[in-house]
Amino acid sequence: MDAFRALRAELPAGVTLVAVSKTKPVEDIQALYDLGQRDFGENYVQELLEKQPLLPGDIRWHFIGHLQSNKVKYIAPFVYLIHGVDSLSLLKEIHKQGAKHDRVIDCLLQVHIAAEETKFGFDRDELAPALDHAFANARLRGLMGMASNSLDRMLVREEFLGLAELYRQYRRPDWDTLSMGMSADYGIAVECGSTMVRIGSLLFGSR
Repeated sequence: MDAFRALRAELPAGVTLVAVSKTKPVEDIQALYDLGQRDFGENYVQELLEKQPLLPGDIRWHFIGHLQSNKVKYIAPFVYLIHGVDSLSLLKEIHKQGAKHDRVIDCLLQVHIAAEETKFGFDRDELAPALDHAFANARLRGLMGMASNSLDRMLVREEFLGLAELYRQYRRPDWDTLSMGMSADYGIAVECGSTMVRIGSLLFGSR
């Protein structure tokens, strides 16, 4: 687990490390937990539901994949933060399920910043109208975005800087999270103002 220790030492204070544990066995997650890691990210609801009961109760589970509205009810009782809220209908469903479980579920709005059309998220001009809506049981904590899967570091930097500017422009008093940066580009993301990075392969090895 030298990679974990090195990464923790490298990240500045105030940047949260989310260990992306999708497809990884509970033993690997437990090993990182034993080293002090508490934030883990999963992409698939069924996989998360299988792992969650087998691991310590104080793990902060982040759902970082594309979440379908009809799956929210399964993770609503325990999920810590939902990263990829990409529609108002999904936000409404999170509020609905949060109310059922007497929980306020923290969320991030996903903004489409990448050149690829396959990425999900609100476009820049959709962001302001989305923020006009407030839901008591779905609390917005900030923004999330994924840069282009590109070796062009200037392009990636421009995309992260654009998201950071949107975060500053629309920031609310209770916002504290700008989630951007993964294994290949987290360094650029942190330089551009990220407060949360999602790292998988650097910690667990390639899938």
